[in-house]
Amino acid sequence: MSLKFDRIASVAFLAVGVLFIIGSKRLASSSYGSVVGPDIFPFILGIILVLLSIRLFYETFMGSREQGEKEQLQYKPFLIIGVATLVYILTLESVGYVITTFLFLFVCFQTMERSKWISSLIISACFSGIVYFVFVEVLKGTLPGWPIWF
Repeated sequence: MSLKFDRIASVAFLAVGVLFIIGSKRLASSSYGSVVGPDIFPFILGIILVLLSIRLFYETFMGSREQGEKEQLQYKPFLIIGVATLVYILTLESVGYVITTFLFLFVCFQTMERSKWISSLIISACFSGIVYFVFVEVLKGTLPGWPIWF
């Protein structure tokens, strides 16, 4: 990848991170019956995105990269993950967090590396189950757990 592209991407992600932080402050600070409000996740995500974009911007100036052959852009994995993200967003409420997150992660992992489907299956299941448990049971937050039709 080119250093110019990395610099532009870091600035774009910095802007998105700042918008997440600003947008999270406009959300209600807590929801009914929940210790963790809906503003926490976007705020933390925004902070992480800002920090990572600052690091990337710093690395493009301070680190030296080897300039070899240019890699060809891979549009197919990008489109598959983009469509999977759209389907994930549209089905989260009706199908529930656990199932949609599991399927989303599995599709993304298989898009990136097809040969390791058993480890993709295990990691996807563990991640979606553990995050749901920690957020709902430990932090007393709310997530759509199972399908509304289940």
